[in-house]
Amino acid sequence: MTRSHQKWVASFAVHLITLVLFAACSASPRRTTQEVVPVPRIVGYFTNFSNYPAKSLITSGSAERLSVINYAFAVPSGNRCVLTDSDEDYKKIYGPINSVDGKSDIEEPLRGNFGQLKKLKQMYPHLKIVISIGGWTGSGGFSDASLPENREAFVASCIDMFIKGNVSVATPPGIAAGLFDGIDIDWEYPAAEGAPGNVVRPEDAQNFTALLAEFRKQLDAVDPNLLLTIAASANERHYSLMEIEKIHPLLDWINLMTYDFHGAWEAQGPTNFHSPLYGSDDDPSTFHDSGYTDYTVQSFLKAGVPPDKLVVGVPFYGRGWTGVTNKDNGRYQPAEKPSAGAEPGSSSYATLRKQEAPGFLDPDTKAYFTFDGTTFWSYDTPESLAYKTEYVMKNHLGGIMFWELSGDTRDGELIKAIAEGLSISK
Repeated sequence: MTRSHQKWVASFAVHLITLVLFAACSASPRRTTQEVVPVPRIVGYFTNFSNYPAKSLITSGSAERLSVINYAFAVPSGNRCVLTDSDEDYKKIYGPINSVDGKSDIEEPLRGNFGQLKKLKQMYPHLKIVISIGGWTGSGGFSDASLPENREAFVASCIDMFIKGNVSVATPPGIAAGLFDGIDIDWEYPAAEGAPGNVVRPEDAQNFTALLAEFRKQLDAVDPNLLLTIAASANERHYSLMEIEKIHPLLDWINLMTYDFHGAWEAQGPTNFHSPLYGSDDDPSTFHDSGYTDYTVQSFLKAGVPPDKLVVGVPFYGRGWTGVTNKDNGRYQPAEKPSAGAEPGSSSYATLRKQEAPGFLDPDTKAYFTFDGTTFWSYDTPESLAYKTEYVMKNHLGGIMFWELSGDTRDGELIKAIAEGLSISK
């Protein structure tokens, strides 16, 4: 073979490989999921650390209104999926008083939250349960898990544990099969710093795309109707690093974390809104031109994401400061420190709605806030959620996601408001 012939063969091989890879990457977009999870959706996170029993979803009326429950969290560790609290997840015994069906699960092979949620699905067949992997404190292992040498085994581990139901070597095979309808990846954040100590690599963004492609491939091999979603940062500094145009065809939808624009990390303020729908010319923050929900949504739309694949995130908790200058009802004012709460500067809606401080709806941002002369809180209420659900409907978006269930009142006041605003109230 001549040198020119060798070069031609090599060139042809490279060209052929390129065509194959291009065909694989530009395959037809991910199916619409309206037949699986009708649009608009209501997606709520259920945590294994908030002491919130699944029965509360029934007594509050929320189970019939929810579309999807994202169970939080499992975490990546090397090339394995790992549970964060096996006692709460599948070992804890529920007696008849706290059980969803009024029966003790002491004789059941699958107990804990997994057992309760599996029973809940049987009672509410429309409800989908998705395992969420990662979270703020659980994303440190994603950079390693997504490396080429780890990602296939990592994905297989997650699918074996949650889709095939093999939650532990100590439990019967397939014990949790049928519980989870898909996987939600909550990597905070690919190629950008999240919680202190997280491993960050420049190639994380590309590896994230490849990781999602591997999830989609292995999920489809089990059942093409299994869901794959992600939680995405609303901070442009984070999502601008993602290959949004490449990942959205792999996904059923994207849960936008359109909250925490401001909070306790700005210890002396100025006070601000942690989940504004729109921006304001009065906003003194350095990212006043991008730190609001509408900007995030429009950015993802411009990146090519179909509207019905964008689910707007809302908080079931507030952010606040104390020692606030008594001016303009505390809005955009300096503060002494974050206000007292379950954690500094944070408290649930169920707690905040009991306070007797005067409340206001900011006319520009449509954000609700309270101020008692010294303490400022910003949080969503049925009034502010009405603007957000109207926004979702007007822009034909995929629905509302919220963090997290335990923050609502016992009668599910916020979930009811969301359902009414999305015209799916029951």
